Amino acid sequence: GWIKKILYKVQQPIIKFIINNSTKIIVANEYEKNIFKQFANESKIVTVRNGINLDTMITKTIDFKKKYKIESSYILFVGRFSKVKGIDTLLQAIKILKNKDELKDIIFVIMGVDFGFQNDMFRMIDEFKINEKILVIKNPSRDDVIAAYRETEFLVLPSRWELSPLTPLEGFVFKKSVISTNVHGIPSTITNGENCVLVENEDFKNLAIQIMKLVDNPDECTRLGQAGYELVQNECNSKSMTEKILKVYDNLINR
Repeated sequence: GWIKKILYKVQQPIIKFIINNSTKIIVANEYEKNIFKQFANESKIVTVRNGINLDTMITKTIDFKKKYKIESSYILFVGRFSKVKGIDTLLQAIKILKNKDELKDIIFVIMGVDFGFQNDMFRMIDEFKINEKILVIKNPSRDDVIAAYRETEFLVLPSRWELSPLTPLEGFVFKKSVISTNVHGIPSTITNGENCVLVENEDFKNLAIQIMKLVDNPDECTRLGQAGYELVQNECNSKSMTEKILKVYDNLINR
């Protein structure tokens, strides 16, 4: 902890110097803008939404379910196996839901790379007796991740912290909605009730309720996913992002 404090004190003047000497600051959302407003005049700050490269959202994995011997529908988590990603919150929600009749033909697929929480994750799965409800896929290929987006019902991403998350946007490419949390940069990236469902951080009881609501209401799930699809098609894509960044540079050069 003390090392981080020393580094912060050393880096803070450098960061302030860079910000103060910048002409423009490009941020991804309102959450980031509010952070930089503490250090710079608001007139310096330009918001350009992060975007997905739609041309890369293709996969060589033809049948994801067949490859992993999944015989039912599934709900998807994609992310680092880290506590910051809220995997423990998701597992607590699954513990509540494991015996629900509506979920007897649905499992949860958890895909990612270990960032220190993998052993605890497997311990919780055993402790909660939810092994039959979960398929963990470690170190998945990019092809498999994209195929998983394509075939899932919806995503659950109960992160404790995100700056400007791309995973929900990648799900939107395939018209898949997401349940996430209303913390930090998440509600500045996706919109509760419009293209997603946002719950309080660490509220596994409400997370379980919202999972059931989407399972029980496929029309609402489709509506949210369609709205997310329109967001990435119209705004949150790399073409739009590039054009807006180039416009910022063009205005600086020709002012």
